[in-house]
Amino acid sequence: MKKILRLLTLLIVFSIVEIADAQVYTNLGDVQTDERALYTMTKQMSQFISRFNYEEDQYGKKISPDSPDYRNREKRKTTLPLLFDMENQRTNGSLRDFFIADLTERDTNYFEFLGGKWYSEVSATFKWKGESVDISMIFAIEKENLGSKWVLTNIYFPEFSKLFPKGDIAEQQKHFLHPMSHELDFMNIYKVFKTPECIEYYASESYSTDYLTLFFYEIKNGNLVFEKVNSEKFHVFQIDNWYFEVSWFNRSGYNTGWLISNLIFLKDNEKEELLKFYQPNINK
Repeated sequence: MKKILRLLTLLIVFSIVEIADAQVYTNLGDVQTDERALYTMTKQMSQFISRFNYEEDQYGKKISPDSPDYRNREKRKTTLPLLFDMENQRTNGSLRDFFIADLTERDTNYFEFLGGKWYSEVSATFKWKGESVDISMIFAIEKENLGSKWVLTNIYFPEFSKLFPKGDIAEQQKHFLHPMSHELDFMNIYKVFKTPECIEYYASESYSTDYLTLFFYEIKNGNLVFEKVNSEKFHVFQIDNWYFEVSWFNRSGYNTGWLISNLIFLKDNEKEELLKFYQPNINK
């Protein structure tokens, strides 16, 4: 009987040890998995740029500019796919492969922090006329002395856009002042103010609505009050013949952090009109 009890005691002890070992092994496995996920995650936009250029590998290791691996085209081919949202068909297929092949064909297509033509879009909530509204603010990097800074270049607020609808040409042509109006001391100027919703039609053809100034005006008058930031994403036009968008993905696994969420083949001459939305005075 004593032998049986001793055997049972030993079996229980061995079982406890095995379970403890299994738990330790499992916990270590989880730690290793979590640690790898942390290293592979693109945690900052500056890190995205470094990995995009292969100035840093996929595990977060910085590559010395003196190293033959620095901006190595072949290594870029293997790491660039990791910077795409793999759960999106548009960024996980033939278009992505075409982009990578085009990008690594020569040593000129790199993402430069001070290279211009890339923008941050910040979606924020403001209080306007007693209600919470969402406004998108566009920022660009601007050089200043020996450094740089983010500056506001434009905003998008649907309520502002409603004030300046794009009327058809026929309607616009109805609103004008006769070239001899000056001879009548502009007695017909009342026409300009009779239809205030069309007043911009009396401006020069070169006129364009300055939504940023309207935004500043409403802020200064206390009509717009900032509440909170909701989200951020980036728009990149810097790469020859391409546009891509970078968004934040907070999820489990290794495909997380700042990733390419949209990709469009866009000829450089087709970018000009689009760039005017992000930076209206880009050519000034």
